[in-house]
Amino acid sequence: MPLGGERGAVQNPLIRYAVEAGWTYLPPDEALRLRRGETGIVLHEVLIRQLQRLNPGVVDDAVKAEEVAGRLTRVMPSIEGNLQAWEWLKGLKTVFVEAERREKNLRLLDTERPEVNTFHITDEFRFTNGRFRIRADVVLLVNGIPVVVVETKAATKEEGITEAWDQIRRYHEEGPELMALAQLFALTHLVQFFYGPTWNLSRKALLNWRDEAAGDFETLVKTFVAPSRLLSVLRDYILFVRKDGELSKAVLRPHQMRAVEKVLARCQDLKKRRGLVWHTQGSGKTYTMLTVAKRLLEDPHFQNPTVLLVVDRNELQQQLFQNLEAVGFGHVHEAKSKRHLRQLLKNDTRGLIVTMIHKFDDADANLNTRSNIFVLVDEAHRSTGGDLGNYLMGALPNATFIGFTGTPIDKSAHGKGTFKVFGGEDPRGYLDKYSIRESIADGTTVPLYYQMAPNDLVVDRETMEREFWAAAELEGVADIEEINRVLDRAVTLKNMLKNRERVDKIARFVAEHFRKYVQPMGYKAFLVAVDREACALYKEALDRYLPQEMSQVVISRGHNDPPALRRYHLTDEEEAQVRKTFRRPDENPQILIVTEKLLTGYDAPILYCMYLDKPMRDHVLLQAIARVNRPYEDEQGRRKTNGLIVDFVGVFANLERALAFDSQDVEGVVEGLEVLKEHFARLMERGRQAYFPLVRGQGGDKAAEAVLEHFRDREEREAFYAYFRELEEVYEILSPDAFLRPYLEDYQTLVEIYRLLRSAYEPHVPVDKSFLRKTAEIVQKHTATPGVGELTETHVLDIAALLALGSKDAPDTVKVFNLLRALHHLVEAKGREAPYLIPIGERAEAIRRAFEERQVNSRQALAELEALVQSLGEAEEERRQSHLSPEAFAVAWWLRVQKGLAADRAQAIATAVDPLFRQYPHWTVSTRQEGDLRRALYKVLIDHGIREVVAWADELLTLLRRAAA
Repeated sequence: MPLGGERGAVQNPLIRYAVEAGWTYLPPDEALRLRRGETGIVLHEVLIRQLQRLNPGVVDDAVKAEEVAGRLTRVMPSIEGNLQAWEWLKGLKTVFVEAERREKNLRLLDTERPEVNTFHITDEFRFTNGRFRIRADVVLLVNGIPVVVVETKAATKEEGITEAWDQIRRYHEEGPELMALAQLFALTHLVQFFYGPTWNLSRKALLNWRDEAAGDFETLVKTFVAPSRLLSVLRDYILFVRKDGELSKAVLRPHQMRAVEKVLARCQDLKKRRGLVWHTQGSGKTYTMLTVAKRLLEDPHFQNPTVLLVVDRNELQQQLFQNLEAVGFGHVHEAKSKRHLRQLLKNDTRGLIVTMIHKFDDADANLNTRSNIFVLVDEAHRSTGGDLGNYLMGALPNATFIGFTGTPIDKSAHGKGTFKVFGGEDPRGYLDKYSIRESIADGTTVPLYYQMAPNDLVVDRETMEREFWAAAELEGVADIEEINRVLDRAVTLKNMLKNRERVDKIARFVAEHFRKYVQPMGYKAFLVAVDREACALYKEALDRYLPQEMSQVVISRGHNDPPALRRYHLTDEEEAQVRKTFRRPDENPQILIVTEKLLTGYDAPILYCMYLDKPMRDHVLLQAIARVNRPYEDEQGRRKTNGLIVDFVGVFANLERALAFDSQDVEGVVEGLEVLKEHFARLMERGRQAYFPLVRGQGGDKAAEAVLEHFRDREEREAFYAYFRELEEVYEILSPDAFLRPYLEDYQTLVEIYRLLRSAYEPHVPVDKSFLRKTAEIVQKHTATPGVGELTETHVLDIAALLALGSKDAPDTVKVFNLLRALHHLVEAKGREAPYLIPIGERAEAIRRAFEERQVNSRQALAELEALVQSLGEAEEERRQSHLSPEAFAVAWWLRVQKGLAADRAQAIATAVDPLFRQYPHWTVSTRQEGDLRRALYKVLIDHGIREVVAWADELLTLLRRAAA
């Protein structure tokens, strides 16, 4: 058995660990029986039995249970149907009980008593909807309902997760009926374990399962599939979000689940009434808060509580309300004024109340002394500053207060005070922490880099020092309004920043930089100006260098604004549209000009670059630059690996001063672009030493042969792929910097090596799509460069072209891969109309594997491929003269090519099976017809002296299904 193989090292151990964790293994045949064939989705008998067991008095007879099972399995094969299935699982659906003449809620799961549920795990889960057939590696079923679909890949396959991800996407397209019930998927190749919500097929929905205790594959699996934990995830940690009329789905990450559990435990603690959740910017803090609120309101333990969501600004309250509505909260009380808030609390209002912190100003003490009041404070590092926090806590003396912050503790008295207010009852000052470093490691956020603008554009340092850095009230500043108040007094600095000549120069620089560095990657940018007037000035200047529609000003509206500002006022509807279109790739606007709006709470993953021309520091700076740290990936090949800040004011010249936090808390937050240049130089040197000797002094086919021969070992290839992707990501960020010029020729050689290997060894992967955009430009410009060279393109897929490839004046290794690739493309293009090509393709794949594993040399592989091409010619000629159906003719060639039978014997078997395909025309979609066909096939094979009838019949039907798919 190969080390790290898919079944032996990944799939079978996963099943074994699940069984040890409390699941019951069902062999595929037994699961198929319980599903009533491949068109079945649920374990029918199990579901019917559990429906009756969990719903006494509601579902007492099998007829009622069958009706419920039918309603569940007939949900729409879409995300809307998936939402309905989740509502069934949550116990939100009802059935009519005749005896009581009313609707009653139905339970499909018992989340309070895991032991009364049934937990089954099965593998090789074949499902067909009549049009397509899919086969999931592993499926987990609770009470007979499939809830998790798992794809496993060999541990040695570096591209394994990507391939598994592609399969999950295909299951949604080809088997949506199954995926409509499944709520989660998981992907693993032993080294890593990822999970995500079904029906969210964006790459950022792929989450790293990283339990605190998990250090090996066994622990990863057992913590993920632990029955009680999985029930909790299904019940509490899946969110369906409806925004702008579109339904999407999310599942919380491990750090979010951990924080929710800790907060709920604190809320049950009668002795402790404070807690601080410190999760870095961009790590999903809002969803964590909303999940806590839902759990508090839904859990009977908390006895119909009051939950207050407290924010500190109108913009955040609007965003919060959008999220509340989106995730399906029912009635919510919004405190309209100070008086209204007091009235709600005095009247002992239960449920959810949303308020801004300033509405607690001058609040009476002891407004409500109940203990089951839970106050969730957003942006706690600034919300409870000054007297407002005292009024809040005095009004609700027995409430539990949980603060949420995305920024670390600053070194000022205020910062320490924030942690003291909420974290005083915890030894480290917080209930739960998720650091910047953790979020980058998990892929929750991407690293940030900064670049200092040219010296003549950066503001005068002495003026900055005198009017900004020396302002005492800036220490630990937590609010952008505080920054604005300081800047309003910095008259000289503001005038300098808004100097018309300087604004024009910066606008020209931004336009050129955006066109060269950002736009080619397909990303977008913010230009942050010092105030609203500066935003207007920058818009006028940018329009001189870029099309007007490319940029858009987003500022707050003032009643007394002059005409120069009023022209940029947006209605709420217009602003909402701008926010929406900015998130979309390849649409204008591409640059938003802002000063305070959108610098907190606005998420646009496609935002890559921030042009910073406003002095900031501490929490405000950290929150602002976090706008560009969201990961982004799409089907067009865009893969954002970092964010970039271009600094025009010099705040990054002294990072310790700009971010007054403990160094360990902000380590890795933002680094200079020089670090990447050094890294690129080191990577290039490594490439020169490791890979250039392969092609030195050789050209064309000889160079290609040397590369292909060296990388026959899969581990060598995977190591090169990983190296190249890292190099390419750094190149994508730096290009077209002048620093790269000495490296371009060598970088191009490495690109050619990568392209050659991918096209030779991975013909099923479209090579050009795997390149990031700036490298793709190199490939397009240099498709016929000397050096390593590309494998010969085959344009005409026929025998003559294949024979020409075999006789071409080229090294044997190059001929081998040319023929392999051409055969692959031929089978891909014509396999469905000519099923006999599929066994020829399978034989070519076997030759490929043998060649890669050095079981045959290039001369032997070439001889086998040339013989295969000759047999292909014979097959085409015989097919033209044959009276057999396409399926029977494919059987004949499979028997000859794959099983080595003599031509006359293969022909006899094929002739005998030919009538069977006409007798059972719907065997690919009808389980009954497939069973009849299989039995008839057994008889034909036995009559012709074949011993392994079951195995051969399986292989034959699999072959013909592939042709029909």
